[in-house]
Amino acid sequence: MADFLGGELKGDASCLISGLATLDQASEGQLSFFANSRYLEQLKQSRASVVLVSPKDAAAAPGNVIVLDNPYLGYARVSRLFDPRAELKPGVCTTAVVDSRAEVSESAQICANAVIGPDSVIGDNVYVGPGAVIGARCRVDQDVRINANVTVYDDVKVGARSLIHSAAVIGADGFGFANEQGKWVKISQLGGVAIGEDVEIGACTTIDRGALSDTRIGNGVKLDNQIQIGHNVEIGEDTAIAACAAVAGSTKIGARCTIAGASGIAGHIEICDGTHITAMSLISRSIKERGAYSSGTGMMAHSEWRRSVVRFRQLDELAKRVKSLEEQIEISKG
Repeated sequence: MADFLGGELKGDASCLISGLATLDQASEGQLSFFANSRYLEQLKQSRASVVLVSPKDAAAAPGNVIVLDNPYLGYARVSRLFDPRAELKPGVCTTAVVDSRAEVSESAQICANAVIGPDSVIGDNVYVGPGAVIGARCRVDQDVRINANVTVYDDVKVGARSLIHSAAVIGADGFGFANEQGKWVKISQLGGVAIGEDVEIGACTTIDRGALSDTRIGNGVKLDNQIQIGHNVEIGEDTAIAACAAVAGSTKIGARCTIAGASGIAGHIEICDGTHITAMSLISRSIKERGAYSSGTGMMAHSEWRRSVVRFRQLDELAKRVKSLEEQIEISKG
């Protein structure tokens, strides 16, 4: 295990590991990790057979440790060794519906009641789960996993090794309407969606198709559950967006950004590379300089919040009074 992680073992090299667990729940034969100082007492009392720790924390562990610069990253790599996901079983289930014009690799697994539309190409070692629907003219590259009940509309491309969780909807119409004397006239959405390699899309997340050109999700992007990505949005490589965030149409988000949960991002703006947006922020204009950005107010007691709301409503009047006083002072000086 230490060799696999490139870490330094301090302890019994013959110890066998059969599973993973948290510090407080681990028992003999299990591996855990320590990456947050708030859990120091749990580390000291842990019964794990081995703990992944940083050099400065190695002495606090009661048993075997593997010393790493980044224990959390080490845990991520170890977790893949214990992933119980069943191996691929190539073939097309008898209840699946595959259009005669579709091309499906012999090494792909198409599960019960899945649908593959005309002129779509399903690559090597792809998994299409039960009830998943892939529309016409789609391309799904090798080693992609599309879980149960995912809906992929027409003209969607999914890059290699990407993972789409259940009930995600990729390629639904963007929210485009023109107003004619109070009535809404639908604008046909003629683009598609282009998803890069090594992308993960969470359950119930939706990515709208482009109005003319494609909505684009870059390589390595990670999208949590219940996220809305509007039409013609572009998301740069290795950006991560947490649950319940929403990005309005035609916005461009740079590479290696992190957007925390329940954030809202207005349309037709640009966010530069390396930006961090904290939870429940509303981003209404472009961000051109990397850094951390927040909006809204922090938590407070309800009684305090009610008093503050009253003061918020008085700010405009207060500003006018301050301006008036400043003018009077200037006059008195004259």
